[in-house]
Amino acid sequence: MCVALPGLAISTDQGQLTGQGLDGFYRAGRRMLSRCQIRVAGREPLALQAWMTTADCVRFVGTLRTSPHAGPDPDVVVERTRHANGTERITLRSAAVRPLRLPVEVALAADLADLGSIACGNAGPELPATVHDSGLRWSSDRGSSTVTADPPPTDALASAGLLRWEFELPPGGVAYIELRVRSDGVGPMRAVGRAATSPLPPARAAGDDPRVEALLRTSIDDLQGLLLRDPTHPSDTHLAAGAPWRCGMAPADALAAARMTLPLGTRLAAGTLRTLARTQLRDKGPQSGMIPGPRRDAGTHLPPGCTGTEATLLFPALLAEARRWGLPEPEVEELLPVAERCLSWLRTTVGEGSYLADPHPGGPVRCETQAHAHRAALLGADLLDTCGRSGGDELRHWAGELRAAFRTDFWIDDLGGGRPAAARTPDGRPVPHLGAAAAHLLDTGLLGGGELAPGLLDKVQTEQLARLLGAPAMDSGWGLRGLSAKEAGYNPFGHRSGAVRVHETAIAVAGLAAADYEKEASALLRGVLAAAEAFGHRLPDMYAGEARTEGSAPLPHPAACRPAATSAAAGVLLLTTLAGIRPDAPAGTVTLRPVRGAPLGEIVLTGLRVAGAPFSVRVSRLGLAMVEEAADGLQLRA
Repeated sequence: MCVALPGLAISTDQGQLTGQGLDGFYRAGRRMLSRCQIRVAGREPLALQAWMTTADCVRFVGTLRTSPHAGPDPDVVVERTRHANGTERITLRSAAVRPLRLPVEVALAADLADLGSIACGNAGPELPATVHDSGLRWSSDRGSSTVTADPPPTDALASAGLLRWEFELPPGGVAYIELRVRSDGVGPMRAVGRAATSPLPPARAAGDDPRVEALLRTSIDDLQGLLLRDPTHPSDTHLAAGAPWRCGMAPADALAAARMTLPLGTRLAAGTLRTLARTQLRDKGPQSGMIPGPRRDAGTHLPPGCTGTEATLLFPALLAEARRWGLPEPEVEELLPVAERCLSWLRTTVGEGSYLADPHPGGPVRCETQAHAHRAALLGADLLDTCGRSGGDELRHWAGELRAAFRTDFWIDDLGGGRPAAARTPDGRPVPHLGAAAAHLLDTGLLGGGELAPGLLDKVQTEQLARLLGAPAMDSGWGLRGLSAKEAGYNPFGHRSGAVRVHETAIAVAGLAAADYEKEASALLRGVLAAAEAFGHRLPDMYAGEARTEGSAPLPHPAACRPAATSAAAGVLLLTTLAGIRPDAPAGTVTLRPVRGAPLGEIVLTGLRVAGAPFSVRVSRLGLAMVEEAADGLQLRA
């Protein structure tokens, strides 16, 4: 899958676009070309290899024999380079010792179907073609598309959807064909992530483990491919949730991904915050201040959850942490009223109670929602105080009440040492199953001076949660299962009931490392790194929670997005967690709390951004961190 939104190109590793399944070139979710099949000298090339060169480009290599009596060696190499922007370059190379006359045919077709219809099997028939310029054109009430060729074909047959060429290749000769897929009246696709104004820097990783370089490079490349502009404010960029199924804005995912990529700078966070600020509900009664978002499946034991609640709580937390990483004060001041309305919604919705329940009547009180709310309150209070606004004390007081109540009401004692409840029903009964959502209890958030906010669990409970997350029932060997394998309803392919979700695994790794449970953090980290290698370092948002065994590989999930914003951003968080970077740009300081066990050996991270300037750090094999590049005046805090 090549991704440079709004463009996509999806194909199998054979290279031929057959019109089957999801094959095709897409623009903004519509399939502009469904079939592109090459025949050289009357035969299809034998596919040998396919590999991604970047997130938006894939290369296919095939061969064929034009001389049937010349032995087993091929004498023509056919290379296809396919780009998400709708361009494909076909290269024919002769390895023959005599001149070759090569007839080439390219069969093309389009249905102009939208991705959702294709996924449901309702793409509809291929449309009739007409000859247009140096190629073919298709049109319907859904729009139109054109394929042009350079050089122009010798022959174009609209009825058969064929373009034909005749090439004379000398020994060692090369011929090229370039195909361009376009919407009529629309120019070439301009991907946000490939522009000079991309908010993501080309950070790099190196070290003893060669996989770290590939993971960070691929993660950033995938993030670039998923970037979108706010159409009403083109200077503001944010991340689409993932390809191919979720190529639009998903507020909670966009905020979570922007937060995990803060080590790459604050520009993506700023664009995401400004884009979502324009969606905030006002004068809507009880919903005033919310960032709206869709409902999301919550697995076997709970009803779907409201991602709008999560987004509303993530907004002030991201703004507060972005300020610590170096978001300029004028931008903080611009966004502060939106964060205040989010926090006002939180205080109003909780009222005199201790917990934030689901927004729909009769909804549960979820464990992870309390973690998000607690973090928003403490980081929001810190933000309000440092910006000279009122309301911080009230938020801290409520957060303290929430901590005291949560440690009693949400903790289930059992013979195994206890566990946090996944939720409480409206009548106060605990929902006892153990899932990856509990990892959010470890994600407390960054305050000033490099300090982390207090968590909802006490020290003993945190230690027990670390033990549970590191046990085989939760740690599949490839990452954290969405639901413990010991729970009723466990399904290794379940979205929230057993599949490994990379985002929550990264949150667990970062939280465990910060709480000094490095054994459990290191095991989860190594598992995800091994899974990343199996997936070509392009992590899907989820994969099956089947246990890792000798010689096995992680099982893909058929409905996963790959690439996905949260999993690509998780690659950044996983590697930067090893260095434990905790900046306080307004105070001009940075604190390093590396993982002392150095689970991947020495690692060097270059091209990060702290306080608006390049930042590089080295973690030695002894777990000691050293700053190698930083902004002028930025002091290392002990």
